[in-house]
Amino acid sequence: MAFLKHKGRTICYRLLGDNDKPLLILAHALGMTQGAWDEVIPGLLSKFRILTWDLPGHGGSAAWPEASEQISAEDLAAEALALADLAGANTFYFAGTSIGGVVGQQLLAYHEHRLTSAVLTNTGAVIGTRDGWATRSADVLQKGLNSMSAAIVPRWFSTASCQQQPALVEGWTVIMSRGDDRSYALLCEMLGTCDFSEKLQQLRTPLLLVGGSDDVATPPALLETLAQISGAAAPIILEQVGHVPSVECPGELSQILIDYMV
Repeated sequence: MAFLKHKGRTICYRLLGDNDKPLLILAHALGMTQGAWDEVIPGLLSKFRILTWDLPGHGGSAAWPEASEQISAEDLAAEALALADLAGANTFYFAGTSIGGVVGQQLLAYHEHRLTSAVLTNTGAVIGTRDGWATRSADVLQKGLNSMSAAIVPRWFSTASCQQQPALVEGWTVIMSRGDDRSYALLCEMLGTCDFSEKLQQLRTPLLLVGGSDDVATPPALLETLAQISGAAAPIILEQVGHVPSVECPGELSQILIDYMV
């Protein structure tokens, strides 16, 4: 792990691989950490230099400052760009899941010149509803992630994975429970306001969409709508996979990234 001071806040990141390879930045889902990419990375290092980081209040990254009352998609995109600059990459490949896919959409909409191509998984131009995210935010501030994580984490994975790998669910429940409540709540509020429906029509950057057949948080229909909005090809839908393919089928996702980006 390494750390970057960005706008007064500490960001935890990893930069792996050979300097002469193109940079691929990977963004994790809400409530997880950059560890969600651990099983994908080994299959990518022969082709890419890999950069991962923890979102605000997640993993080793500091909580969002008390003086700031909101987090925007642009704030998260700015973190990705600052890390790319640190790595010395004027352009880079990008892959993101869920809220990581929202970061990718922000980069595509406003910083497209920095991207070589993008793969977004388990995301949407609009995810959920403003009221739903406001309720989640209020619940987290009142109850805390420690009490809510056991109900949220099983929704990340397919029924088969939950039944066959109970330790997987338990492990990620522990990780989520250790996150910063306020940062998570602010990210929920951000998701409730994000709408890329009219921001991705003129894309020049190659874009691939990937989802899971068993994803209840961002079902395949959301990706199909995003494909229509952005002009991307029909999404690749992975069977018996939930919200986080980097955890449930890392080898398959690694191959998809290589096949599309190389």
